[in-house]
Formats: sequence, C-alpha cells, structure tokens
Amino acid sequence: MPHIVANQILIPEMGRLLQEGREILFTPSGVSMRPYIEGGKDTVLLKKMEQIRVGDMCLALATRPNQPEPSYVLHRVIRKEGDRIVLMGDGNLQGEEYCQSKDVIGTVIRIITPWGKRKPVTRGRLWYLLLPQRRFWLKVYRHTFLKCYQ
Repeated sequence: MPHIVANQILIPEMGRLLQEGREILFTPSGVSMRPYIEGGKDTVLLKKMEQIRVGDMCLALATRPNQPEPSYVLHRVIRKEGDRIVLMGDGNLQGEEYCQSKDVIGTVIRIITPWGKRKPVTRGRLWYLLLPQRRFWLKVYRHTFLKCYQ
C-alpha cells in the first residue's frame, strides 16, 4: 500500500535531491493537469532544469492572487514576465499561479501511465489555445478516454 506524505515534508526533500542532480519519480494527486496527467494514477519523472521554458510542466511553490500563502503546484508555464513565471493547470478553466524561477522545484521530463506506457511530454501550445473550449474537451475526455483508467 502506498504511503502518503504531506507536501510540506516531501517536496522540500525532493527539491534537495533534484539540486544534487538526481531525478525523482512520484505520483501527483488532483485533476488540475488533465488530460496530460491523471492525478493519483500517472507517475511523473522530475528533473532540475537550467532553463524553464513556456510550455514546461513544473513543480513549484506558487501563489494565487486570492491566497496569501504559497502552495505547491504541478502546472504548466503559460508565460514568463522577466523572472516571474505564470502557471496554470491544463485541466483548469481559469486561475493562474505565480512564482519566481528560484521557486521551481523541478520540471516534468516523463509521464508514465499505470500500465507502464509513456505519454508524450508536450509543450501544450494547442491545448492552451483551446482554453475557451476546454470545458467541452475536458467533458469529452472524462466520458471517453478516462474510462481506460478505471
């Protein structure tokens, strides 16, 4: 049976290991990265990258405009404004998080399904452009493709 460790304990330790040049394999939770990452089922491989680019999926300590305390998120970089990074979950219809480059713990370099198949790690450009239609496409995903995860 898998153990669940609080983010406040696990993620700083992951950050330390990534800084040493190691890669970390873990299973994120939540649905904010659908359809690319299915929380609680898919596993991601993280690596500390020198450069963070628009389209990367990053684990970061980020803040939301309506939330004073930062929290850990695994979301996609949608914009860079100098050293400020703007993140948004692929499964989210609205809402952005903000962090600095130094707050990025690691970048997703591989996504692995529960049966061992690798999913492509894309830049998500087309998905971002479909933001106005995401509600429809996420509904299609939930009612068709998600059946294979059950």
